[in-house]
Amino acid sequence: MSRYILALDQGTTSSRSILFDREGRIVAVAQREFAQHYPRPGWVEHDADEIWVSQASTIAEVLARAGVAAREIAAVGITNQRETVVLWDRATGHPVAPAIVWQDRRTAERCDALRTAGHEARVAARTGLLLDPYFSGTKLAWLLDHLPGARERAARGELCFGTVDSWLAWKLSGGQAHVTDASNASRTLLMNLEGGWDPEMLALFDVPAACLPRILPSANRAGLFARIEGHEVPLAGIAGDQQAALFGQTCFRPGMAKNTYGTGCFMLMNTGERPLRSRHRLLTTVAWDLGARSYALEGSVFVGGAVVQWLRDGLGLIERSSDVEALAASVPDSGGVLMVPAFTGLGSPHWDAYARGTVLGITRGTQRGHLARAALEAIAFQSAEVLAAMRADAEQPLIELRVDGGATVNDLLMQFQADLLGVPVVRPRVTETTALGAAYLAGLAIGVWSSIGQLAEGWQAERVFEPSISRDEAGERMRRWSRAVERARGWDEP
Repeated sequence: MSRYILALDQGTTSSRSILFDREGRIVAVAQREFAQHYPRPGWVEHDADEIWVSQASTIAEVLARAGVAAREIAAVGITNQRETVVLWDRATGHPVAPAIVWQDRRTAERCDALRTAGHEARVAARTGLLLDPYFSGTKLAWLLDHLPGARERAARGELCFGTVDSWLAWKLSGGQAHVTDASNASRTLLMNLEGGWDPEMLALFDVPAACLPRILPSANRAGLFARIEGHEVPLAGIAGDQQAALFGQTCFRPGMAKNTYGTGCFMLMNTGERPLRSRHRLLTTVAWDLGARSYALEGSVFVGGAVVQWLRDGLGLIERSSDVEALAASVPDSGGVLMVPAFTGLGSPHWDAYARGTVLGITRGTQRGHLARAALEAIAFQSAEVLAAMRADAEQPLIELRVDGGATVNDLLMQFQADLLGVPVVRPRVTETTALGAAYLAGLAIGVWSSIGQLAEGWQAERVFEPSISRDEAGERMRRWSRAVERARGWDEP
């Protein structure tokens, strides 16, 4: 009997492969970073071929580390950075342009024009999303506009569009599978929340249907296979990274929520089997499709852990990202310093593509530790804004916030987050919940696990961070944060 599930976790800065056993325990991990390209201010690109090479190398590495043969893998699950756009030649399998990353802001003016023309309400009603460069639709339209003959070739079916999950599925299957799942498709501006590709949205963005992938359930029994070391392994699970993390955190009941602290921060709340429309500029998204769709509210923070990378690479304040907690703990507080890391604009609930990073409150007494602490606090402040909007939309109390992602190892950050939110912040025993969610989806599809109830029974907390300040003090901190945000907004507006 095949003993393992292989999860491919393709992120913004690195590709990872994680091997899980049938109890959901990690057996081995392999990771490889790849290059980030910034050809112009506000532009962010990846080399799609490099993404594939990095991912493929981690598959070989994780199997070698575990001493596992491909025939011992029961299924493969994919989870991926969302909204990043890949466009490739159907005949050759080669990308026709660099991948445009979710962080890229080149289509801000196109979004402004569509909004001015009065399209945003219709877009939100049909897709659950807002008009922002973050999403895939305007990125794909930009490529079709700027690559000679691309729109005509796409209409003839000669070009394939996909988010990164589609690209990996294509490569893994040897060009046999041009597919995506409902969670990723719901991030493109092109899919109707309660259906498939939306003809009205395709017309609005001038996207030919012939270039689009087939939309599958997130746990699928569609007969897809990944070719690994000469063996065909069922490719049975696909989900965008944040939806996969919600699934891996076993947030299966409406009202349960998680926050992932990665390059950005992404908070999702399960809202059940009907989409809940936001009144506070959050996103309505497909959480997963298990034959029937579940939905979530989502708030997106563009710069989370990336602010720590900036302290390391941009300012040289720390040698390793893990050093930030000790530096921040070297001072009792931020010394009045507030940092708004709007490097690529502000996401939920502001949606300001023209905001830019700001540091306020600097005095002659400001030290490196104050900047480090302000950077960590900025991550928590942004997430607290999102949760406030989410609570207002859902109109129900939040009992706890489950957390995952690399920054959750930072106890100082987690405690500050609990203080701001006023609810326990719960760190799970298995923090690789994004990859775990992909593994769970694949395993459910092929019968490794019988039900989501069985998965929920296996979830365990590692530590609970309880709030330690009054609600009045938390409110005053949030008011000062709001003042800082207002000073960052609209800075780069043309």
